[in-house]
Amino acid sequence: MSHGQWVLALALSLGGMAAHAVDGATGEREAFSRPMPGLSEDERGQFTRGRSLFNQSWVAAPARDSEVDGLGPLYNRLACVSCHARNGRGLPPQRLGERMLAMLVRLSVPGQGPHGGPRPHPAYGDQFNEEGIPGVPGEGRVSLRWRPVEHRLVSGERRTLRAPQLRFAELAYGPLGQVLTSPRVGQQLVGMGLLDAVPADTLLARAAQAKPDGVRGRVNQVWSVSQSQHTVGRFGHKANMASLREQIAGAFLGDLGITSALHPQENCTSVQTACQQAPSGGAPELDDSQLDAVTFYLAQLEPPAPRPLPAAELRRGQVLFARAGCAVCHLPSLRTAAQAATPRLAGRELAAYTDLLLHDIGPGLADGRPDFAASGREWRTAPLWGVGLTRIISEGEGYLHDGRARTLEEAVLWHDGEARRARLRFEGFSAADRAALLRFVASR
Repeated sequence: MSHGQWVLALALSLGGMAAHAVDGATGEREAFSRPMPGLSEDERGQFTRGRSLFNQSWVAAPARDSEVDGLGPLYNRLACVSCHARNGRGLPPQRLGERMLAMLVRLSVPGQGPHGGPRPHPAYGDQFNEEGIPGVPGEGRVSLRWRPVEHRLVSGERRTLRAPQLRFAELAYGPLGQVLTSPRVGQQLVGMGLLDAVPADTLLARAAQAKPDGVRGRVNQVWSVSQSQHTVGRFGHKANMASLREQIAGAFLGDLGITSALHPQENCTSVQTACQQAPSGGAPELDDSQLDAVTFYLAQLEPPAPRPLPAAELRRGQVLFARAGCAVCHLPSLRTAAQAATPRLAGRELAAYTDLLLHDIGPGLADGRPDFAASGREWRTAPLWGVGLTRIISEGEGYLHDGRARTLEEAVLWHDGEARRARLRFEGFSAADRAALLRFVASR
């Protein structure tokens, strides 16, 4: 199929998705916190319990009469909501010396770890935990400095972008040595149950489909701890998690140091003796009913409907989005399976604007850290639904995996590799057309 045919087909698809009802409460700070309609009384109770566990601060064990003890021994934050306020995306530090409040740093060393995943650092594991409970030294401190990057558009205009540089200090367990690092901000959590319900066969078929502009796209084959086999990944910045439940359990362990049936061992390395000797909050600390409740809560969050645009402006944005080639990866339509965890997740057409596939988007965004089948230059296509609410929900803007992009335009300008031709088309548009395309994206 030629690029022109792709433009026509995708513009028609975009037009169909635009027929969805508009959320009358657009712009509210709680737009990512609404449950799907039709929950039964029992389901509302499960949703409320999951929301409570998501929002509560965990405490160190032992704690009397507490459902949320077992924090650490090493951790990053006290609660899930700390990195995902109002279920929105986290923001990186803006100034040198500012703490990472909604950001973390992945670690690994060259080579493969168990089942082909990243190989954890022998002293610091696979995530840098700055905090420790009383008696357990945190791993150290990490600060972020922004390096300016000059970019010249095809039109000749110039933009100053920024790239992160990390600095580690006060290392408690020895030098890092040769280490691979990847700073990540918390992702927005809306619609995750629906993305979980997209069939793996749909993603495999999309990966195999020929695409224009040299775009490839592939699934990440990851190890599923619940299935004890390799399967299609779909969650995480590199699609390194197989399911929503596994994503949640992994975050509880990595971010809060909370064990579960999926991850029963504490996040202590062999040299972290105080960590190994710290009291436990149970075996596991997050029991199956709690994990079920948090999974249900996040799975049942309804994505916001598109924000309204005048009809002519909407159509103009749709056409430009398709003409640039953005919709090749940011697919305007996915469909969930006929059978899903709950009926309201089944058989739904999603305007998520993602293919959930890995794409090489160039050296500028590369972290150099492989993750299962994902290379150091590959990232999962980020869903765009609700992206225009970021400034309201997160009280600031920060896009891409590390939040470096301060505007949607900056996010586009970082695209390279498989997205290079789409970016160059965007840069070649008039200023008015670029603005129209970005307004369309912000309305999704």
